[in-house]
Amino acid sequence: MEFRAEMRYLRVSPQKARLVLELIKGRKVEEARNTLLFTKKRVAAHVGKLLQSALDNANFLSAEKNLDVDLDNLYVKNAIANEGPRMKRIRPAPQGRAFRYQRRISHITLVLAERGNGAAHVSGQARGTSAGAAPAKRRAPVAKKSAQAGKKKKVAAK
Repeated sequence: MEFRAEMRYLRVSPQKARLVLELIKGRKVEEARNTLLFTKKRVAAHVGKLLQSALDNANFLSAEKNLDVDLDNLYVKNAIANEGPRMKRIRPAPQGRAFRYQRRISHITLVLAERGNGAAHVSGQARGTSAGAAPAKRRAPVAKKSAQAGKKKKVAAK
């Protein structure tokens, strides 16, 4: 089961947000919280609120739908910062000119999932193959006799 939380129209560039999101991807929720508390980026506080919101969503949905979710086993499955609309601004420049620049906005999505047994992550899903698919057949190695025969002829010709 996955639990999502989104933060839209955040006034930070997606590139800066991705720096913080890379720190918490794949970590347990408690470990991600501690990482965000000690990160010196401005966006870390916003991502911390988003992580708490996703955790609250998991808690609410588990109570609402009578799901057996262990909040201690949740980890950050996915964390994405996408680009939002850009605000176009003008800065005065020398000799009556104007320079244009853009203020970037980002949309951040955080997905939490429950980590089960270690066997679930080693299965075919982690490798990109479906569990029910048959394994691919291997071809027999092709003998390269013609290339070896060509070398013998060249040696004999010398």
